[in-house]
Amino acid sequence: MQRFWISVMGALLSISLITAAAGASTAKVVPLTRTERCTNLSRQVDEALETHAAATQVTAAKALQRKGNRFCANKKQAQGIRMLANALKLLGVAPIDPDQ
Repeated sequence: MQRFWISVMGALLSISLITAAAGASTAKVVPLTRTERCTNLSRQVDEALETHAAATQVTAAKALQRKGNRFCANKKQAQGIRMLANALKLLGVAPIDPDQ
């Protein structure tokens, strides 16, 4: 009889561990706001400009970054995000999106 209860307790323990692990893996990640994405992309452009200083498109990328930052500051984050992403693409860098 004691072996029966030990096996039942073992089964219950394993079921609870499995459900706890499944619950932890489905935790929702809070997406970044557009303002935070503007900040992250602008920082990425700054880093790309430092590492890709010899690129022929540096001037155009800086202009797009200024334009993007201006859009972000004027509550037009979607346009700003596009400009900053285009600046990164000009430098040959893929924008890093932490939401994906």
